[in-house]
Amino acid sequence: MSVLQEKLKLLPDSPGVYLMLDRDGTVIYVGKARVLKNRVRQYFHASAKPYKVQAMVENIADFSYIVAPTEVDALALENNLIKKYKPKYNILLKDDKTYPYIKVHTREEYPHVSVTRRIKKDGRYFGPFMGGIRCKDIVDVVAQVYHLRTCTVAVGAAAKKPCLDYHLHRCLAPCAHLCTREAYAENVEKALSFLAGNYAEAEKILTEKMLRFAAGEEFELAMEYREKIAMLKKLQLKRITAMPRDVDADVWAFASNGLYHTASVLVTRGGMMQGSRSFSAEEGAGERSEAVLSILIQYYANHEFPHEIVLDEPIDDELLVSYSLRRGGRGVTILRPRSGVRRELADMAARNATEYLEKSVSAIAHKNDMTKNACARLQKLLHLRKYPKRMECYDISNISGVDKVGSMVVFSDGEADKFSYRRFRIKTVEGADDFASLREVLTRRLQKLGTPEEERFPRPQLIVIDGGKGQLSAVKGVLDELGVEDIELISLAKREEEIYTLGSPESVRLDRSDYALQMLQRIRDEAHRFAITYFRSLHSKRNLASVLEEIEGVGKRKRAALLAAFGTIDKIMRASEEELAGVEGIGPALAARIRAYFEETL
Repeated sequence: MSVLQEKLKLLPDSPGVYLMLDRDGTVIYVGKARVLKNRVRQYFHASAKPYKVQAMVENIADFSYIVAPTEVDALALENNLIKKYKPKYNILLKDDKTYPYIKVHTREEYPHVSVTRRIKKDGRYFGPFMGGIRCKDIVDVVAQVYHLRTCTVAVGAAAKKPCLDYHLHRCLAPCAHLCTREAYAENVEKALSFLAGNYAEAEKILTEKMLRFAAGEEFELAMEYREKIAMLKKLQLKRITAMPRDVDADVWAFASNGLYHTASVLVTRGGMMQGSRSFSAEEGAGERSEAVLSILIQYYANHEFPHEIVLDEPIDDELLVSYSLRRGGRGVTILRPRSGVRRELADMAARNATEYLEKSVSAIAHKNDMTKNACARLQKLLHLRKYPKRMECYDISNISGVDKVGSMVVFSDGEADKFSYRRFRIKTVEGADDFASLREVLTRRLQKLGTPEEERFPRPQLIVIDGGKGQLSAVKGVLDELGVEDIELISLAKREEEIYTLGSPESVRLDRSDYALQMLQRIRDEAHRFAITYFRSLHSKRNLASVLEEIEGVGKRKRAALLAAFGTIDKIMRASEEELAGVEGIGPALAARIRAYFEETL
């Protein structure tokens, strides 16, 4: 602790972010501070602390910090580092779901309309749309009523030929110089009003068109307009009568039982209820106000800030407002209502959060058993030196050496981290040599350690190989050649699900119901699926019939007969011996040879 005490004396009186590290150098907590010196020293005072904080402090072996220009910068940096390291003692809001927005590209001379899930400071956004309304249908109304373009064709000095949308009366064709800038701008303003929730004009125009087509006995077109009108009525039913139409508000509530934390948000836009969403997470080591602020920052990293945030929690309002200005260009207003419609919505959100907590506790506990607890159990059962926070599993796929590929699948704390998956095309191996292919993939991957690319490919604590002692030895040779000593290695043999380690010549067998084994099976099966998917993608791009040429005894006529009988090479690959033998000119012996050829890896 003396080394830590010396470092504590050197902490600056500046805002910034601090990272707590365990004895393995793993980041276990990330926090931000208005004054680093004061905040970090609090952890090492001999005062009573909440259980989670005390558990975290007992695991601190070192810390580091990054000075930031302002507390707002520290808040943004903290969020980025939490996403990067996924620390054990931080609240992690797993919000990988984004909702669609309608975007009017107002920076263009002739703005077009599109659907997007990414928010930038380059236009007007409407949404998010969460309640079963398709953005495409709303964009169709904008085209049919206000004739705004939905394409990305550049509008320049040279006139272009008008496209089909112009002839269908869905676009004013500015690219063909068939409208003035003023006329187009007038329609843009009307469309913006419509997207803000003023549907009366659009409904009137759609109704007129529906009646006109019905009178002309063009019933399919009339029904199309009737569906659009029904969609507008459905949107209008979401309007909250007492909520001003120009207000966009997110109403938040939070609930906790000391172990788990839930958050619920009701989203209103233009005075209309768009939907709700609930989240759950384990409690972190920070104070409740810090946890709430962290959840809000993590959420709004992927979503647009509204005009108002309604909540009951005590947080640093000024800091969140400053952050919203930095992120969205406008300051959010934070309200804690005591009465009125906002109070009613806050109470509704609170009920949602509490109900979600009650329903989620057992599900969260089961998920933890399947993930984090399974990792801890695996460490204990296999006597691993480190908790396997990052596990990587590799698999090879090919057909008789054709289109050889490898996959790398990553699990973080026992959960699939699909953004970290990688795939490899085998470059140096001739023929169907899975051991050599595995060595090539591992060599290419592990050579990134200790280079600038390690930022993108972090060092795993555990590598899992599909196979037995042979595959384990092949990969051990790669680790030895590269001098990698701090990554542990195991293999999982598929037939009996035996686990082989480097520490013992005997395999380890776990009960099929053991969560640790089930986690290993998940990562092994995921690596196989990912490799097969990549292999089939490459294989389909080749002249697939040429694969059959590599099978002895399958000439041009027999290839034609097989393709005529099954239609595609995939169906030939999946056919049984009996089905193959039934094809004219194949017979049992050749059918067995074809089946054996495809079964080598698939």
